[in-house]
Amino acid sequence: MRSYTLTEARNQHGEVFDQAIVEPVLLTKQSRPSHVIMSFDIYRHLMERLTELEDMALGKAAEAALSQSQMVGTESFVESLKQLANGET
Repeated sequence: MRSYTLTEARNQHGEVFDQAIVEPVLLTKQSRPSHVIMSFDIYRHLMERLTELEDMALGKAAEAALSQSQMVGTESFVESLKQLANGET
């Protein structure tokens, strides 16, 4: 990843944006990371991949919860609700 100071980025913005098409560009302020500039295509790809990974993690968490669950089946649950609604215990 190419790095520029904020001053360099301001003075060489054309070069910075051209580089950002190829790969993300790190901007620094007082020698510390400050911002990253990247093309929309790279950003979109990162966001799509992040969504995929989040979905995978949530799916695995749901599978783990289901495998450890002691929930009753749907029929039993619905029947229990009906009994409660009818005042039966």
